[in-house]
Amino acid sequence: MISAVKKINLLDLTINDLSNFFESIGEASYRTDQFLKWIHQNGVENFNEMSNFSKSLRKYLIENCVIKVPKISFEEVSKDGTKKWILEVGDNESIEMVLIPEKGRNTLCVSSQVGCVVNCSFCATGKQGFSRNLTLSEIIGQVLIAENSFGTPRNANEKNITNIVMMGMGEPLLNFDNVVSAMQLMRHHSAYNLSKRKVTLSTSGLIPEINKLSKVSDVSLTISLHAPNNKLRDTLVPINKKYPIQDLLKSVKDYVDSFNDKRVTTFEYILIDKVNDSLNEANELANLLKDYPCKINLIPFNEFSLSGYSKPSNNRLRAFKECLVRKGFITTIRSTRGDDIMAACGQLVGEVKDKTKRKERLKRQVKAVEINA
Repeated sequence: MISAVKKINLLDLTINDLSNFFESIGEASYRTDQFLKWIHQNGVENFNEMSNFSKSLRKYLIENCVIKVPKISFEEVSKDGTKKWILEVGDNESIEMVLIPEKGRNTLCVSSQVGCVVNCSFCATGKQGFSRNLTLSEIIGQVLIAENSFGTPRNANEKNITNIVMMGMGEPLLNFDNVVSAMQLMRHHSAYNLSKRKVTLSTSGLIPEINKLSKVSDVSLTISLHAPNNKLRDTLVPINKKYPIQDLLKSVKDYVDSFNDKRVTTFEYILIDKVNDSLNEANELANLLKDYPCKINLIPFNEFSLSGYSKPSNNRLRAFKECLVRKGFITTIRSTRGDDIMAACGQLVGEVKDKTKRKERLKRQVKAVEINA
């Protein structure tokens, strides 16, 4: 029995790979821009509808290529308008992505891994363990799905997704090549054409990868800080044991300085009741960041099962913010969006075949506590 030839998923090709592909089949390099516009700007995935392609090229693409994105298994809309999709990524695994509509903009929160290795103590994704990195098509496919949810075919001048944040499931810098390739498509003039300030990568602080990123991308960088000292951050963000705060801040400064464009870094700080939300910690944070052009984004902890943490009171939130403002920092408290459908920051879980066995260990620990209670 002759096995069928596996078709190429063109969404798994980088921009350079696409150019090489078209050249390899005797087509001009401009076909790359035409293809990107059909897919990402017009929402056309049927090769037969790509009218500026010759009949022979369309026939070749139909016979040898596919456009394949993750399959939508579930979608839900919050009472505040936030929309969450659960997407199948094969082998009984799934990821989640979130669209946050606001006046004048729509922000898409994109996942980069099935689960997460970093295991921050306040994050539901980390409790699921880790399976694998997402492919390029699984990352950029999230943007395509969200954009197409507004209707297809689209006018090339329409831009429904105005901002993209790599803040979904996973640590983006641990899937470096695929994330960078996806962000290049987000920025490309023939794809989503977003500016460097509209594409943001959030990281827990992998210093070698931050240093590497500055050489291949100029997107906005956000640091998941969450603590003003190493002792506390070691507990909340375990990767800090390998890459401590002072070394991380130097790496961030080097990243910003490499562009010479007066950008500021955003530091995210999840406020957890009576863990990292005291005025002493606010003052310590101000002292830590006093020499760094930055803004601080305070995020009230979003509760989830088995976290062991609580959201601080509004009074503690305001006091923490006011302390930072008095010290001269641009400080915001992020509005909680989508928490009624478990779509808020730190609540994404998906379905993960955990290779770390972390989820299994957590269940045993909880059961032991219940037995001894």
